[in-house]
Amino acid sequence: MRNRTGYAVLAALVAVVALLVVGVHALTDRPGVPAAAGAGGGADAAAPASVGGWAGTWAAAQAAAEPGTRDGFAGMSLRNVVHTSIGGARARIHLSNEYGETPLTLTRSSVAVAAGAGAPAAQPETMRPLTFAGATAVTIPAGRTVTSDPVRLRVPADTDLLVTTYAPAPAGPVTYHPHALQTSYLAAGDHTRDAEGTAYDREFRSWRYVTAVDVWSEHATGAVAVLGDSLTDGTTSTPGANRRWTDYLAVRLREEPGAPRYGVLNLGLSGNRILTDGGTEFPGNGPSGLNRLDRDVLSRTGVKAVIVELGINDILKSPATADADAIVAGLRETARQSRDRGLRVLGATLMPFRGHAAYTPRAERVRQEVNELIRAGGVFDAVLDFDAALRDPDRPARLHPAYDSGDHLHLTDLGFHEMALTLDPADLKPRAQAVL
Repeated sequence: MRNRTGYAVLAALVAVVALLVVGVHALTDRPGVPAAAGAGGGADAAAPASVGGWAGTWAAAQAAAEPGTRDGFAGMSLRNVVHTSIGGARARIHLSNEYGETPLTLTRSSVAVAAGAGAPAAQPETMRPLTFAGATAVTIPAGRTVTSDPVRLRVPADTDLLVTTYAPAPAGPVTYHPHALQTSYLAAGDHTRDAEGTAYDREFRSWRYVTAVDVWSEHATGAVAVLGDSLTDGTTSTPGANRRWTDYLAVRLREEPGAPRYGVLNLGLSGNRILTDGGTEFPGNGPSGLNRLDRDVLSRTGVKAVIVELGINDILKSPATADADAIVAGLRETARQSRDRGLRVLGATLMPFRGHAAYTPRAERVRQEVNELIRAGGVFDAVLDFDAALRDPDRPARLHPAYDSGDHLHLTDLGFHEMALTLDPADLKPRAQAVL
């Protein structure tokens, strides 16, 4: 049973700390760890509210250096379109130069609420310049991240935000998330505060530099971070429609009675494995789940629970040598490290993939062994049985036809929706006092 007195003391301490960190700004000492954000000196800088707290509303895992961007995008404005899960009265933005080889100088940056879904135009009254320790410009060293000062901005839930950066000089390569399933925009010159968006005449379908958005919310009580592969990244879901399984989960957490009011942070990377980095063979697959756990999950703002959806690529990319015990040991270690931070940890069984090009009878046996070990307990605090929910009952080694995108591994929008329905929101709630 939770220690309610302990939580009350903890909440009071957090509120005091929030007041003390105003005006503080720092670059992180290691890639991906959010820096403390200060109030800054601009007119839109925001002091903390007396109630509420910071929580992540959106995030993306940075995978690698974007090919062909050694000089970056000098003299260009990048307008990234991101989609919120929860709303708030203030916002702050995390930017990353993790895979850069030179310092990245951004002379102007901004955030605004989009005028329409997937559009480069902003609602003019929402355009906010970003500052960093009160300065308009910021230089991010190679391998580091930075967090903007908070700005007063009414951020709606379930809406598109425009995060725009301008770099006047060459600096690269660009740190990016390759498979955004979202159209973002590029313009020549500094158009960071252009609300009309008419200058944005080029498109891209990745996320560049921006790695997270936090909001100050009086309603949300934290966030759930989802560590996954292409099934979490949303591969084969409808582009621009926000139909990843995490998007459907965000709807449930916003609307269902009794569900924890958490932001949902999608830290999926296509091709990602729990044990092995993408390396030079698969650079876009990013570091292994274990190696990016701290950067992508444990350091995110307000995280209260973790969902792990990994393991299938450890089988698919090496079907002849994949080992169920090793895979589960990796999953167990992610859970241990997460629990050490006082987080609730949920994990998923591996869905069927018979018919896929990498399918072999041996690979299927390994998948079944992994699932048996997960279901047996002792790995996660709760299990999301995606295998049982999405397999064809008549041919259990295959996906149900209604959920199969056609490649016998990835899903239709209906399949992603079914993934979200598999979770019991009560399993996300803490069951014991957090470890401090």
